[in-house]
Amino acid sequence: QGEVVESGGGLVQPGGSLRLSCAASESIFNIYYMGWYRQTPGKERELVAAIHISGAGQYADYTDSLKGRFTISADNTKNTVYLQMNSLKPEDTALYYCNVQVAVTTAPSEGYWGQGTQVTVSS
Repeated sequence: QGEVVESGGGLVQPGGSLRLSCAASESIFNIYYMGWYRQTPGKERELVAAIHISGAGQYADYTDSLKGRFTISADNTKNTVYLQMNSLKPEDTALYYCNVQVAVTTAPSEGYWGQGTQVTVSS
């Protein structure tokens, strides 16, 4: 496994819920951003939600169409970000990716990406 690993995807019926997890390696530090994205065949990767972390606290952003159904949260002691997905719809079916960005000059400019976890919403 890589430095960023997603889990929690699977098959769920419409109206159901899933919680995705994204765990960053212990070698990754000074994290200031953790975000969830999704992608379907033939489409660009799209932002779902993101959380911004600083010494003063943290705040979250959401895609407007998903706000109210999806909730992002982070456990900084575990280098982990979660995405709680409720009232899932078939159009939520996608490969969900996690992106982690750090305040380290030697880190990749686009941060670290996981391999994705598949979410399929179908009856």
